[in-house]
Amino acid sequence: MKTSPNPDRALTADIGPSPLGDESSEHDRDAESQGRLGETVSKNLGGRVRDLRKKRGLTLNELSGRSQVSRAFLSAIERSEKSPTLPIIVRIARGLNVSMSALLGVEPAATGVASNRSADQVTFRDPQSGFERTVLSPLREGGGAEIVKHCIPPGQSSGLLPVYPTAVEKHILMQEGELTALIDDREYKISSGDTLSFTIESSYRLCNEGSVPCVYIVVMVERG
Repeated sequence: MKTSPNPDRALTADIGPSPLGDESSEHDRDAESQGRLGETVSKNLGGRVRDLRKKRGLTLNELSGRSQVSRAFLSAIERSEKSPTLPIIVRIARGLNVSMSALLGVEPAATGVASNRSADQVTFRDPQSGFERTVLSPLREGGGAEIVKHCIPPGQSSGLLPVYPTAVEKHILMQEGELTALIDDREYKISSGDTLSFTIESSYRLCNEGSVPCVYIVVMVERG
């Protein structure tokens, strides 16, 4: 199983026309739109970390202690000199007491019925592993449930993910490939159509040990 390096050290035949016609073109346009949006998310991340830190009256040293991310690395992120990996972003969000989606710039939805169009969905791509996390559901004030999509390239993993400040249930529905979840020193494997549910009570890791991308939907429920 291939794992990512220490995240604190991260730098980051023409076959004729497609039978899908316009549908394929639309898919390509959506992918390009997501790519541009992902670049914008990464570009704006440093500023969001800085603004949220100052809004909470925290110094870099204080945020470092709360997130367990070095002061130097936090400073480099805020200056957009380094791109954090997924585990680092989760730890920073925990230190700022916000959800990862909120840290990435997903705005809370209005009350009542809300939609999140595909062109507006926020995607984060880990600069080391290529792990992609796309927020599918509108973000609600006060937490609750959130739906995201993960895509892990072959031979990569999420890295070691920390515990959340509050109890969170994670429900996984596999779409493509095979996922290996390492939870409480035990290994769980699920394939397309399978589900896996657990409460995040200790650090865990999600891995793709296969030769094809691993794609799955995650529903996270905050229990307070």
